Amino acid sequence: MFKTGPLNLITDIAGLRVGNVADEKLKSGVTVVLCDTPAVASVQVLGGAPGTRETDLLEPHMSVETINAVVLAGGSAFGLDAASGVQAALREHGIGFQVRGNSIPIVPAAILFDLANGGDKNWGRYPPYREMGYDAVQAAAREFQIGTAGAGTGALTAGLKGGLGSASTVLDSGIHIGALAAVNSTGSVTVGRSRHFWAAPFEIGDEFGDQGYPSPIPPDARRIHLKFRDKRASTTIAVIATDAVLTPAAAKRLAIASHDGFARAIWPTHTPADGDLVFALATGASGRELSGDEAIDLYAAAGATMARAIARGVYAATPSQNDLFPVWSSRRA
Repeated sequence: MFKTGPLNLITDIAGLRVGNVADEKLKSGVTVVLCDTPAVASVQVLGGAPGTRETDLLEPHMSVETINAVVLAGGSAFGLDAASGVQAALREHGIGFQVRGNSIPIVPAAILFDLANGGDKNWGRYPPYREMGYDAVQAAAREFQIGTAGAGTGALTAGLKGGLGSASTVLDSGIHIGALAAVNSTGSVTVGRSRHFWAAPFEIGDEFGDQGYPSPIPPDARRIHLKFRDKRASTTIAVIATDAVLTPAAAKRLAIASHDGFARAIWPTHTPADGDLVFALATGASGRELSGDEAIDLYAAAGATMARAIARGVYAATPSQNDLFPVWSSRRA
């Protein structure tokens, strides 16, 4: 039987902190995951419209195996500036890959599209995301807000506000796994237009309302509900993390397995309009390498934990001025 960590957040993984910064007028924000010590990392992109920085570096055959932070940001391509702010903050503390006396913080990043969400995007010559990234590092802590926060501030799904979600799982082996997701999907996280989450079978306790599945399944559950029909106007970006000792190749497998959580929590997902992506982090803080059976348990838990994080992000969203869509808590059916 799976159980959550004490915070039910990705920061239940020892060695990780999360910082959120948001601008309500802009209806956008930045989330940074900081690694107290460099973490083995990889990535898997399955959406058709990704926006990324430093993802090529995360393939298992590349030279740099560990990273210092991961950035999730709104703002579409403009939001990639957030990683520069995070780099600046880390460099001030001498954190980074050491090359001939230079510290180069390794900070992969991914963005979601939240430009057409009712927020004021008239920011002038330069977008604000670099400074938001810098400030997110200063805000980093073990406890952080989910829902309408950080990179999930301006997120939308099919018919509901999206948000930033997180969840954690403690395996029978004692290994921890955690997920963080900024949910801005083309598809729906609920069964039709009901209050019931597609991720319901994986819920632990009442972490996203304890609604279960509807009975009978409503006819509109078979209908494809989409947020927009514009190409490249969505994306769910996420991080999966563990305290197990993993090789870069095993971290790649963890990122791949975590996408199962997208398929369990969002329908449809991985569309041409989404830039769906998962970063994987292995801090190794447990000191434990996994047996074959333990590895299978880890990859299974990765999908389940990701599905829960996605549902929690939408469940926790709160209303704001000029919202295009309602929040989950306002839905009555």
